[in-house]
Amino acid sequence: MVENETNRISELFVNKTLLITGGTGFLGKVLIEKVLRTCPGVKKIYLIVRSKLDKTSKERLKQIFSGPLFDLVRKQQGDALFNKVEAVAGDLSAPNLGLAEADRKKLTEETEIIYHSGASVRFDEPLKNAVLLNVRGTKLMLNLANECKQLLLFCHISTAYCQEDQEILCDKIYEAPKDPHRIIEICEWMDETILNDIANKIRGVRANNYTFTKALAEGLINEQMNKLPVIILRPSAVIPIWNDPLPGWTDNINGPMGLLIGAGKGVIRTMYGRGDFYLDYIPVDVAATCMICTAYDFITHRCRRVYNLTSSDEIHMTFREMYELGKNIVTTSLPFNTFLWYPGGSMKQSRLHHNIDFFFFQLLPAILIDPILLVLGFKPFLVRVQKRILKGYEVLEYYTNRQWNFKKENMKTLRSQMNSKEKTVFKLESHDANKEEYFMDCMKGARRYILKEKDEDIPLAIRRMKIMRYVHEIFKIVFIVGLFYFLYKYFIAFLI
Repeated sequence: MVENETNRISELFVNKTLLITGGTGFLGKVLIEKVLRTCPGVKKIYLIVRSKLDKTSKERLKQIFSGPLFDLVRKQQGDALFNKVEAVAGDLSAPNLGLAEADRKKLTEETEIIYHSGASVRFDEPLKNAVLLNVRGTKLMLNLANECKQLLLFCHISTAYCQEDQEILCDKIYEAPKDPHRIIEICEWMDETILNDIANKIRGVRANNYTFTKALAEGLINEQMNKLPVIILRPSAVIPIWNDPLPGWTDNINGPMGLLIGAGKGVIRTMYGRGDFYLDYIPVDVAATCMICTAYDFITHRCRRVYNLTSSDEIHMTFREMYELGKNIVTTSLPFNTFLWYPGGSMKQSRLHHNIDFFFFQLLPAILIDPILLVLGFKPFLVRVQKRILKGYEVLEYYTNRQWNFKKENMKTLRSQMNSKEKTVFKLESHDANKEEYFMDCMKGARRYILKEKDEDIPLAIRRMKIMRYVHEIFKIVFIVGLFYFLYKYFIAFLI
């Protein structure tokens, strides 16, 4: 049956020219790899890439292709395949996208499908930077799209939390929180220091500059609904690869992975939040697959505009389960080569309990150890790390203390219309994944690709972790005995 079926999704991309922004980012890299591997008939992929430090846009692209993410497609189709991908020098935050006139002409004449995923994903990005990149950058990309002579689709990557004040997020357009054009104008002329001082007032009820600017960008997309073939994709927390081409691969520590690495290193020992609330995440390979399949869906049917890429309605994993699962993995199976202390701690629903634990088990040890490092000739860093963690808490606590209900009827409809062959190549859901195996792969990926630790070091790391556990237990006993002795002495002195 499968042999006789046609892979309509792959066929759609035959001889098509794509333009991708954010191609050097986490999701963008996986999208490029997946298009090259599952849609080998694609004609051309243009990437808008800005020069960075001492590397040109073309040098950055070459560096990306040399990584392990592209090993499988290189093995299957050879290095010549990468000739289909071309970096175009540009900058989303610059006027006119920083494109040379010749490059702009080439893009507008050849581009058929645009994936706009370029954005700052930092929650604490200064308002001016966030607006110029996430909002004005989207406006400039829409201007470019209006010039494209063969445009079939403009796919905008937003976030599932763009309407965080809504407990139920449907797959529909919402009104922008402010006039995006007016906000762009303000940020273009106003001093950055003043903007930072009034950012909270400008945002209103929005939690941070990232979700605020994403909501503004959706407002710009909404204005083009009757003029351009535009769709919006809203992924939740994007985390490492689940299935292919490289289970566990990641290149950043945003979101849950940052927490797991911090906990595994022993520097994060408490988290304030509702441990019984569900964590909503989507593996990056599933998100990239959704980007490909929704393009087919819209170009073919033209009846769905917004797709929520979420998982909590199918994968029930609480924050507490994630925390405990990660802690179990790094203490038994996959400890890191280096760690500050034996991983421990828990989620706290009491802010007071969390604050006490943060002070005694994270901040105070850092204050005590940093001077020792200085005396030993090392650069002190622990207090600085804890300050960064504290800043991260301020951002994450908003999400760990709230529960959203994401509707994704459009994605369910799309899945129901795919044939067996397409579902084999393009997996749009990961609810059948074994959570323990998946997070094991995630921690392996963190070791290999973030911390650059070798697999052959794992047995030694396990032995070190066992030793640290005994040290941890002995320290707890000594601490408790010392505390009781101090209280006893103080109590006796008080009575005398």
